[in-house]
Amino acid sequence: MSEAFSRLRAFLRHLYFGSSNESQIWRYALLIFDILTLAYFIIAPFVHLDNSHNAFDYALAVILFLDYIARLLAAAHPGRYVLSFASAADIIVIGSLIVPAFFDNLAFLRVVRMLRLMRSYHLLRELREASSWFRRNEDILQSSINLFVFIFVVTAIVFVLEVDRNDGINNYLDALYFTVTTLTTTGFGDITMTDSLGRWMTVIIMIFGVALFLRLVQTIFRPAKAFYPCPKCGLKRHDPDAVYCKHCGNVVTIPTDGDWS
Repeated sequence: MSEAFSRLRAFLRHLYFGSSNESQIWRYALLIFDILTLAYFIIAPFVHLDNSHNAFDYALAVILFLDYIARLLAAAHPGRYVLSFASAADIIVIGSLIVPAFFDNLAFLRVVRMLRLMRSYHLLRELREASSWFRRNEDILQSSINLFVFIFVVTAIVFVLEVDRNDGINNYLDALYFTVTTLTTTGFGDITMTDSLGRWMTVIIMIFGVALFLRLVQTIFRPAKAFYPCPKCGLKRHDPDAVYCKHCGNVVTIPTDGDWS
């Protein structure tokens, strides 16, 4: 039995971390699956899904659970993997897909599934290793994912806390609308917080969220590092206004628009 278990772990490690063609095909298949599940969890809160879609949720839960077990067995340190945030997020998402089988499908369950967005960081790492285009645009992609995850996580918090308290927030789209108008300091005033909890949450979003939001948006359009291989030592990433390479001191001529800030 132990020998069979060891062979199973070795096989799974080969699939998830190997360099063979079979391993690469497997990981590309997982990438496609992760992208599709992320798209499903993002779209689902915006549409009303009847009970016929529960079967799809249960099937998805089974697939995610099997993938989780496979990753656990393939991990070099399973205990460390179980305690990781990504592992906890996956468990919560799997649970949120199964709970409707035993209880009423609470509205916030579809929002909790937004934790699956944490998988986008894994996607970025895998795509970066597979594509030179992703490596060249690392800063932009990382900031875009950070911004995307941040907006949807904050929206989930707003929705869960205010859907039964605030008459202006009746669905996930209302929560997203309030979050974006708050983060951009637009504040049209058609949705306002009327309870103490909501007002405290808005204050926190404005103090911490606005600064982070603006920083992420700035990084997307103006990457923090410029991609320019040093002709002497080959260092590829420099400050946008760099004159000398930090690694070897060689003069570098980085093309700019003259307006870095």
